[in-house]
This record gives sequence, structure tokens and C-alpha cells, in this order.
Amino acid sequence: MKCHWFLSGFMSLFLLFPFPTYAEEDYYQPPERSKEELVMDLFLSLLLPDIQNAVNHYYAEYLTVNPLVYPYQIKILNMERTNHYRGYIFSVTVEVTPVVGPHNPVGMDHLTFTITPGNVKLEKFQHIKTYELPPNWQDIVKKKY
Repeated sequence: MKCHWFLSGFMSLFLLFPFPTYAEEDYYQPPERSKEELVMDLFLSLLLPDIQNAVNHYYAEYLTVNPLVYPYQIKILNMERTNHYRGYIFSVTVEVTPVVGPHNPVGMDHLTFTITPGNVKLEKFQHIKTYELPPNWQDIVKKKY
């Protein structure tokens, strides 16, 4: 019986006094089915061709097929105006996970774009992580990346 009370008290301490975490918070996600979510999905849909082109260019050296990036696999890491309030020069950094076949991830990449009215320019492509493909997909690998 003493053990039960001790464990209950000990567990209560964890609930009452949370430990600090140093993990980065995810970028803001709008409420589901909101107009904000609609605008964010529209924005990612418009940016997707530029993301796909950058991914195709990078992986062409390593794979015989172009991996695909799906809009729901794009995570916004940072988005900001780079000039004054209501200025229309933006910097956007996204994280993507390109896939081949039945959603086999090939890597994780960070892409930074400068966006101005009518123009999207890739500023930086950073390959973060490589995922090993299953044995039946090894034939598309030209060289290790």
C-alpha cells in the first residue's frame, strides 16, 4: 500500500512541474478548414512547381527517376518579409521529403526561396538527410548522395 502512495505522489510531481524542453516549435499551423488553411494550401500549391524543379535538379545526379514532392509533405520552417511592413519581398524556407514509388522517402531537404511579385528564386538548397531505399528500388540509384 505504501508503494502505491509513493508512486502516485512521484507521478504527480511530473504532472505538476513540467520539465523544460528545448525542442524547436513547429511553424504555425492554421486551424483546420479555416480560410487561413485554404490560403496556406493555395500558397504551397503555387510554390510546388519551383520546389519540384529544385528537387529534380538536385536528385538528377543521384537517381535515374525524379522523386516527387507532395504538397502535404511540405513543412514551412520560416516565412518572413525581408523589407518593410507590407513590402512584397519574402523569404520562405521549407522542408520537403521527396519520395519515389509507393511513398519511399529518398531524403529530407531544406529549400529557401526569395519571392517577389511574379518571381520565385531558389536561394539555397540544403540536403539534410538521406534515406536508404528498399532493395527493390536500389536500381534507380546512380551514386550515393
